[in-house]
Amino acid sequence: MKDEETSALTESASAAISSFIPHPSSFSFYPAIPPPLKVSLVTVGGQPCSYLPGRVSTSRALWADEMPPEVYHQFMDAGFRRSGRLLYQPACAGCRECRPLRVLVDQFRPSKSQRRAWKRNGDLVVAAGEPAPTDEKYDLYRRYVVGWHGRDAAEEDRQGFESFLYESPVRTVEFTYRDPSGRLLAVGICDVCAGSFSSVYFYFDPAEAKRGLGTYGALREIEAAARMGIPYYYLGYFIEGCGSMRYKADFRPTELLCPDGVWRPDEGP
Repeated sequence: MKDEETSALTESASAAISSFIPHPSSFSFYPAIPPPLKVSLVTVGGQPCSYLPGRVSTSRALWADEMPPEVYHQFMDAGFRRSGRLLYQPACAGCRECRPLRVLVDQFRPSKSQRRAWKRNGDLVVAAGEPAPTDEKYDLYRRYVVGWHGRDAAEEDRQGFESFLYESPVRTVEFTYRDPSGRLLAVGICDVCAGSFSSVYFYFDPAEAKRGLGTYGALREIEAAARMGIPYYYLGYFIEGCGSMRYKADFRPTELLCPDGVWRPDEGP
């Protein structure tokens, strides 16, 4: 066969194949990005979405008693988060609004309002150590979920509190924030991997809301990641249409995990 004929056939085949391959910018895994390992996932759903009204939430999940940190990091890069030892991933039909967000630690520079929050909380004593549930923390957590999220205190039992925040399949660190008198004002729970520092949960005294403790906690966690040489600080899911999550995009520069499994810079305002 002549070279020009071969070339023509190759070009024709390439054109035919490319017509079946989505462009990288529009490709989307369905129902969600595949997990990094072959595992059995249980699908749970049918609940009203907590973030966007009128939508139904569906997730798929697995249970992990223990997991190597590098594997846990890979699961986060597939869109998974954890609640206790349960790793879950949104898999809602027709919706891809829950997008993991991470901060580029070495490029982060606090904004003017974030610097004010840092200064406003300069009197606090911050300590980091092994996570340990106590009566004091449980009391603070109950006041937080009732006063800040409007939940029923009767539903927040001690066992649920401990399994949700104090059981983990990976290395986890706890930050405590106390005022000069020693009163506990806030607690932050983070997972630590070589490539990621992940905020799992942060709870605080609603009576101290004017301090901006959530912002201050994130700043302290980013500082800890920088001190340990960890490149990314993971802040959980970001949902464009959910006002309560807007603050996450303020810790710039940030990247969002797209439905095609690629991290891209957040170009938002």
